[in-house]
Amino acid sequence: MRPELSSYNHLSAGKVREIYEIDDKTLLMLVSDRISAYDYILDTEIPDKGRVLTAMSMYFFDSIDFPNHLAGPIDDPRIPEEVLGRAIVCKKLEMLPFECVARGYLTGSGLAEYQQSGTVCGIELPEGLREASKLPEPIFTPATKAEIGDHDENVSFDKVVEKLGQARAEELRDATLRIYQQAADMALEKGIILADTKFEFGLDEEGNLVLADEVLTPDSSRYWPADGYAEGKVQPSFDKQYVRNWLTGNKSGWDKNSQTPPPPLPGSVVEATRERYVEAYERISGKKFADWIGCCV
Repeated sequence: MRPELSSYNHLSAGKVREIYEIDDKTLLMLVSDRISAYDYILDTEIPDKGRVLTAMSMYFFDSIDFPNHLAGPIDDPRIPEEVLGRAIVCKKLEMLPFECVARGYLTGSGLAEYQQSGTVCGIELPEGLREASKLPEPIFTPATKAEIGDHDENVSFDKVVEKLGQARAEELRDATLRIYQQAADMALEKGIILADTKFEFGLDEEGNLVLADEVLTPDSSRYWPADGYAEGKVQPSFDKQYVRNWLTGNKSGWDKNSQTPPPPLPGSVVEATRERYVEAYERISGKKFADWIGCCV
């Protein structure tokens, strides 16, 4: 007999995830269909988004050569039937207070900083780079974890050293870049560029570094189709950039600097966003999303 979700102690809620306590060693991490943009949780949900993110994370946890926080399979009997396919059982960890970002291409906040100073998180880059330029080598650009409604803040590697010590900071950097390179190589084989991604890490009871939370999903990563890639222009993407573009375009009527919540998403944007998430999973994993749903109902 599977437990009810209400039988677990609810510990916390994030922009997308809900965390429940199973026992003193394990947690239930539930992924909702909520979507966030510009530090707002939007009123409109994206159907099946939670299942896609869970499927993508499980695929990469199984494929990436690095210890992770999984503590059971996707059909673990501790997962309530009502959330099968969008919840995982994971180990309790001491989470480290940084978003560990790896960038292989220049875009987003990294491009904005580069245009002002020629650096990203204190790392000097060559002159003449443009939107979507491939970097000479991937770089580690950490950020502080913000509370809901606040912005993550990019910080220098020295800030990580100051907080965690030299050895742990170097371990975080090396792990982030190694995992990014593994995933980027896997994605490129499927015709997709992994432009950048962010990871979270925690420590287990022995103090070992463990990959946690979500991993390499369209929420935490920028995925671009390799065919048609061209430096100097904004790339089409398989992530929530489609939602961001609609919100900041003329049709939404919303000003992101107005400090007012974004408007609801129209049905066409919801469906197009869902299709991008599903396509990212299917192209990278080589699996059918319908099969994922079928195994979890």
